[in-house]
Amino acid sequence: MSNDSQVSVKGEVAIMPSPSGSASSQEPPLSPSTTSKPPELPDELVQAGWSKCWSRRENRPYYFNRFTNQSLWEVPVLGQHDVISDPLGLNAASSDSGDSNGQRKRRISEEQGAGPNSIKRVKVLKVTSCRCVEPTTPISPSTPGAKPWNSAPEDKPTQPATPTTIYWDLDAQTNAVIREHPPANHLPPHPEIELQRAQLVTKLRQHYHELSALLSPSESPSSFNRWLLERKVIDKGHDPLLPSDCEPVISPSMFREIMNDIPIRLSRIKYKEEARKLLFKYAEAAKKMIDSRNASPESRKVVKWNAEDTMSWLRRDHSASKEDYMDRLEHLRQQCGPHLTAVAKDSVEGICSKIYQLSAEYSRRMRQTHLSLLQDPPTEASASPQQSRLVYCYPVRLALPSPPLPRVELHFENDVSCLRFRGEMVKVNRGHFSKLELLYRYSCIDDPRFEKFLSRVWCLLKRYQVMFGSGANEGTGLQGALPVSVFEALIRQFGVSFECFASPLNCYFKQFGSAFPDTDGFFGSRGPFLSFCPVSGSFEANPPFCEELMDIMVTHFEALLEKSSEPLSFIVFVPEWRDPVTPALTRMEGSRFLRHQLNIPAFEHEYRSGSQHICKRDEMYYRAVHGTAVLFLQNDAGFAKWAPTPERLAELMAAYRPSPSRPATLSSPELVGDGRCLLPERRRFRLPVASLLTRKTRDQVCWVTRWR
Repeated sequence: MSNDSQVSVKGEVAIMPSPSGSASSQEPPLSPSTTSKPPELPDELVQAGWSKCWSRRENRPYYFNRFTNQSLWEVPVLGQHDVISDPLGLNAASSDSGDSNGQRKRRISEEQGAGPNSIKRVKVLKVTSCRCVEPTTPISPSTPGAKPWNSAPEDKPTQPATPTTIYWDLDAQTNAVIREHPPANHLPPHPEIELQRAQLVTKLRQHYHELSALLSPSESPSSFNRWLLERKVIDKGHDPLLPSDCEPVISPSMFREIMNDIPIRLSRIKYKEEARKLLFKYAEAAKKMIDSRNASPESRKVVKWNAEDTMSWLRRDHSASKEDYMDRLEHLRQQCGPHLTAVAKDSVEGICSKIYQLSAEYSRRMRQTHLSLLQDPPTEASASPQQSRLVYCYPVRLALPSPPLPRVELHFENDVSCLRFRGEMVKVNRGHFSKLELLYRYSCIDDPRFEKFLSRVWCLLKRYQVMFGSGANEGTGLQGALPVSVFEALIRQFGVSFECFASPLNCYFKQFGSAFPDTDGFFGSRGPFLSFCPVSGSFEANPPFCEELMDIMVTHFEALLEKSSEPLSFIVFVPEWRDPVTPALTRMEGSRFLRHQLNIPAFEHEYRSGSQHICKRDEMYYRAVHGTAVLFLQNDAGFAKWAPTPERLAELMAAYRPSPSRPATLSSPELVGDGRCLLPERRRFRLPVASLLTRKTRDQVCWVTRWR
């Protein structure tokens, strides 16, 4: 069977229509069929390397294994002998020895197949009927005898010992309609550039922590991540991660993060002795800081007097309660805080400016290196006119062709896929590796042989690893996701088919918005949602808990709802911060597009971990330590089609109820790496969340930031 006769059974047909011609906005959008894609193969077979292909010569489907280059007309069955190491089947099971010609007879169960993405919950894979789909895109392995993806010759496919757990539904078709647009001008990802970017970002992160330590000894790894988020919202530079063209230069997020840790960081307190030590440390740090800074005589007098008075009170009174210590701490902050802020302001602004200047310099340096690797460097392109034709949304396409990519090695350690480039290894579990393969097959159009797949997966994993930070569990809250049951309810009741803030690692649908269009577009991303302008559709928005980003998100939503007369709906999930309330929440609650609002109490609902692609199964879910507000923003047509009726809301609330059979940690895993207070014991569920200080409650105590 020749390679030129091998064609994959593609799930999406003609996602992007031909740009020739135009259509009126009143006509229905050009799109693939709205009927759901038929299932192909069970997930066990996909993980074992099997794919369903089409023979043009024989005009029927066959099955190909990318690991062994084996082809079968019949549906493959796991457990039969390896034709490479045991061609005669001498070591095969007795049940396989009955076939005299070496070709197994098809069982009734083998004539049926299950779609690898048709399972939404934890269950044993069931086999259902399968039919063939007209092939559209060739996807054949490399030449016979050579393994795809540059895998090592000794790699052997291993079978999962337990039923596969699926946390996504890649079969759901989109209802998001957009206006056709030209390919993006991002530079194609390259492992060499991604490795250099990782080194420079790590260097910049370390420099930030060293400068911050000059003002406060407390460490805050996640504050750098929040700075990246806040800057990229307004950045107009070329680098996908490092900000380089922002106004203002002084980041409000970084300024606030550093100021909140002056003179020390305050944490939530459980015991009286902890409160006493915290009060003493604050007074001591305030006195030390005012002595070492160029402060006015009045400021120096006020701070030193209050600090010494507090320490004297601590030496005298040993019978005070926890509440007494906390009240004294609040009083000390009110008296000393303004003076400490005044003396530290210039230094904090200097840190913010220095980090931004270094980031811009690193960005310029990387772009020059990146352009030198390209065979056809880009030219200054003129702005393309907005297309008038309506189409269903499609993944980001890059205008520049990808250069030849270097070799990336792949091997497996139990259930973990390990990808190595120049000694730098990134890891992802086998289930999510198979998910990335499926997303790549559905979305990528320039690599039918999967020759660049491993290099692009390495770039993707390295990008998110660098964004999170190198610490254990650091930054993983940026990618927390809704539970599977909530997504299922959103699909059934509100027609949701698109995630506004996701990534290829944590997405539930194969269509989503994400932070990095250059690396994520090959895996289904439609690009950053703040630059994504749908005309109609039903969307789920679970943004990173960054105030600046949420505020701009509301502006974008209201502009889209105002402009469109087609059904448009946004179901927004944000933290219910009330002390003080966030501007984004206030604006949504007062919006004329708000149709309903749900408030889900803290500890009574869960999120999926941002490290779901690498964490253990019993660490997949964690209880939210804050309340969540669910707001329905819809225009008139969207409200008529997806109205939040009491019946629909009741099912959504029921889906949010944590499963009693599923273990869940009590807070975000990010808090472990951040060194912040945790709630490790179940009996602490009854304790209220301590409100130390007004803005401290949100910016410094256990809130979970997530990129979803």
